[in-house]
Amino acid sequence: MIMKAVVFHQPGDASVLQIEEREIPSPKRNEVLIKVSAAGMNRADIAQRKGNYPAPEGAVQDILGLEVSGIIHKKGDAVKQWNIGDEVCALLPGGGYAEYAVADAGSCLPIPSGFFLKDVAALTEVLFTVWQTIFQRGALQKDETAMIYGGSGGIGSMAIQLVHLYGSKAIAVAGSEEKENYCNYLGAYKTVNYNKEDLLEQLSPNTIDVILDSVGGQYLETNLALLKKEGRLVYINAMNGGFPKLNIFRMMQKRISITGATLRMRSPEFKENLALEILKNAYPLIEHEDFKNLVRNRLPFTQVAEAHALMDSRAFFGKIILCF
Repeated sequence: MIMKAVVFHQPGDASVLQIEEREIPSPKRNEVLIKVSAAGMNRADIAQRKGNYPAPEGAVQDILGLEVSGIIHKKGDAVKQWNIGDEVCALLPGGGYAEYAVADAGSCLPIPSGFFLKDVAALTEVLFTVWQTIFQRGALQKDETAMIYGGSGGIGSMAIQLVHLYGSKAIAVAGSEEKENYCNYLGAYKTVNYNKEDLLEQLSPNTIDVILDSVGGQYLETNLALLKKEGRLVYINAMNGGFPKLNIFRMMQKRISITGATLRMRSPEFKENLALEILKNAYPLIEHEDFKNLVRNRLPFTQVAEAHALMDSRAFFGKIILCF
């Protein structure tokens, strides 16, 4: 059986992405085969396309895509929690930009109430990432304050809303007035435009409990100043500097915890446990009537090069999905 998939044969710009025919994969004992309705796009896809973020061993190497939504078409012998015909969204190590994709059964989630099947393709990667970083590693508590870099992007859009609906305050850092307005729409308590304003002039030192930083070392000293005693700094990227100088004395005096996480390389067991925690604790938040749809751009998968060029430009809000 043949399917269409978006593939790339060498690193490069968006033009290296091509549509080719491939054999439909077969699920292993603990996997399901999903007939893809839509695939979510993430910054990790851009990094892999450029040759900077290879897929883990054993995963599809030349088909991008870390999240999909769709209908279970086949399942492995050991899969008990899902049935053929179930609608799911799923986290993948790769291979999502295709008409069919294989996922570990434990990395799948049901479609939350109030969502269209295609739009749920935008949920899993950012939902897993935000819950792991802000709520597990960052240990955010109700009534605390979290600051989120890149508030208008996919992860930021999810982070602002979960923090707000959880009962905490979200401060968003964005790069334009239009993006600030979008963050406010999502429920941000306050926004700061990093292109026009200095963070330390707009925010008081020692006022933030948790910082989710996708920028990197550029703002390390600023982060240390803004965090309260016992504050938590969580890194999920280092786009602007991976080797900053650290004021160890300030970190010690304020008892600041600095941590970070990636998701793609974690074990299926870790992802399954994370999925169960998300289903219990995060689903009631995203099913709330005030939760805003993350999807702002829906393109057919045949326009994948245009979709990647849009993400490269950073001139977008929320999430971009490819529809099949």
